[in-house]
Amino acid sequence: MHEKFQEFIQDKKHLCIIQAENPDGDSLGAALALEDILTNLDHETSLYCPVDIPKYIRYFAAWSRVENEFPYKADGYIIVDTASATLLSKLLNDVAIKNRLEQALVLIIDHHETAPDLPFDATIITETSIATCKNLYNIFTAANYEITPECAENLLYGILSDTLGLTSQAVTAADYRIAAELMDHGAVIAEMEERRRDFMKKSPRILDYKADLIKRVEYHLDGHLATVLIPFDDIQEFSDEYNPNVLILEELRLVEGVDIAVAIKTYPDGKLTGKIRTSKPVAEALANYFGGGGHNYAAGFRIYDSYENTLPEIISATTKLLEL
Repeated sequence: MHEKFQEFIQDKKHLCIIQAENPDGDSLGAALALEDILTNLDHETSLYCPVDIPKYIRYFAAWSRVENEFPYKADGYIIVDTASATLLSKLLNDVAIKNRLEQALVLIIDHHETAPDLPFDATIITETSIATCKNLYNIFTAANYEITPECAENLLYGILSDTLGLTSQAVTAADYRIAAELMDHGAVIAEMEERRRDFMKKSPRILDYKADLIKRVEYHLDGHLATVLIPFDDIQEFSDEYNPNVLILEELRLVEGVDIAVAIKTYPDGKLTGKIRTSKPVAEALANYFGGGGHNYAAGFRIYDSYENTLPEIISATTKLLEL
């Protein structure tokens, strides 16, 4: 992987690092770690995301360096943590940005199994793994780049974010070794976790909202499937302070008998998103029914349809996947 990366950045003075419109800990960690490496290699860098970084992941020390202004004059663009047109729709719906990406040199660094479907040419660096930050660590070490304590912290935050603190089913002993190596590079996990917990604290109103979400949970197929609807009014009121998906999805997955948990968000433009967490390796397969993707135990999709039409389809797909 590192040869492709080194070839792409060669002779490019200004590189822009792009996150999708659903930034999370892995994408933010990847962007900040790349910025550190590229700066040390004497490249000018820009960090771009089409939406504001949510408050619940602002425990990253340098999160505020991510901007909303697109740098049209960059010499190359690096998209991290996605190769999905759906997750980059805000960019692709902007004619000027889409035209620039069609004309420019673009590199994608991802870790998902879903095949790229972007409407422009790009160099692809993807290897199925627990996190994009893990793939970046492998690139950096293979290329013998210096990993500073700040870079190590951002990579480790990204890995921990995408693996529930190295507890998800896909984690291997090798991933723990990478975490240990990042600590050797200067990441202090006790300090990182203290900062993260401070930012993850819930206000009383968020705790009340979580109680309301729990009351809305619906169980289907004798309890094998749990769903919760998150309408746009909730998204407007609460999501900047705390992601409703984060509040409820793991709780649902831990309910006795639940194999699949789906949080469904609806938007006024007809868009509907589904976040999936499972206790069986079927999350990506369920997302694929709706043109989405992800991993065996965590995936998502985005469609334009109504909740009333989508819920029966989720139930039907779950029935087939679980052979009920």
